[in-house]
Amino acid sequence: MTNTTGIADTGSQILAAVRTAVVGMDEPLEIALAAILAGGHVLFEDVPGLGKTLAARSLASALGLSFRRLQCTPDMLPADVTGSYVYAPDSAEFEFRPGPIFTGLLLADEINRTTPKTQSAMLEAMAERQVTVEGNSFALDAPFHVIATANPIEYEGTYALPEAQLDRFMVRLSVGYPTEEGEARILMDRIARQQEAAQVRAVLDPSRLLELQRDVEAIHVDPDIARYCVDLTRATRTAANVEVGASPRGALALLLLGRALAALGGRDFVTPDDVKRIAVPVLAHRLTLTPQAWALGVSAVDVVLGVVGRVPVPPTVGSPG
Repeated sequence: MTNTTGIADTGSQILAAVRTAVVGMDEPLEIALAAILAGGHVLFEDVPGLGKTLAARSLASALGLSFRRLQCTPDMLPADVTGSYVYAPDSAEFEFRPGPIFTGLLLADEINRTTPKTQSAMLEAMAERQVTVEGNSFALDAPFHVIATANPIEYEGTYALPEAQLDRFMVRLSVGYPTEEGEARILMDRIARQQEAAQVRAVLDPSRLLELQRDVEAIHVDPDIARYCVDLTRATRTAANVEVGASPRGALALLLLGRALAALGGRDFVTPDDVKRIAVPVLAHRLTLTPQAWALGVSAVDVVLGVVGRVPVPPTVGSPG
């Protein structure tokens, strides 16, 4: 039987450690942690200055993962991500020098500021956990995760992520502005620590994280819940104002992330509420809307909320035991 109490307790410790540095992101942080426990990648999309980079760095520290930050720019090349072969005079041979993607958690900061060619350099790594350089493949150590940030309000000098790249992110999350009290706490915390950098203690190590990910794989999913994930995903393909709906990868992401959220909640089974809670962050970024939708001010979030509101919900299910 899966030790869901242990997963929930460990998750609470991780979130508590992250919250010593990050203020006012309870919901996005929990979903981001669930995505990592489910083996996925995370895209934070929101205006600058809300702490997205700090959140990624703090999660890496609490999870005990090695961390590399890649500041994306228009002149960045794929080799700046994956690494390249460099001539070594001592051996008179070309040797591979790994790039920043060889790490436990890679932060691709402002990913929409680099070109599609460089964005796609991360695609193989995100999907296959390996990179290929000049015909040679190099496996990435496990666990490996990408957290990317994007600025949705600037268009000059940016490159929209292609659909194939967006689909590789398990979730897209918005942070939002903190409350007035939260914003005041940010200032007081900065005064208290007397330095810019915030230190977050490590709760896990990579081997323990892999154990938790294996435990999440054992969470029970009732066939009705699996069908509900499929029904929600298929409903996006026939929804009004949608040109291209979510792929089957969207349904799979609902199931995988639902299991992780159930485990963080101390349950060994997934409920319909788990799926509804993550429908927007899982499905909205996988939709391509029609030009009429943009003209009418209809967003992908609106479409997903409409789908959730009209797709029949299965009966509440319980533990298989």
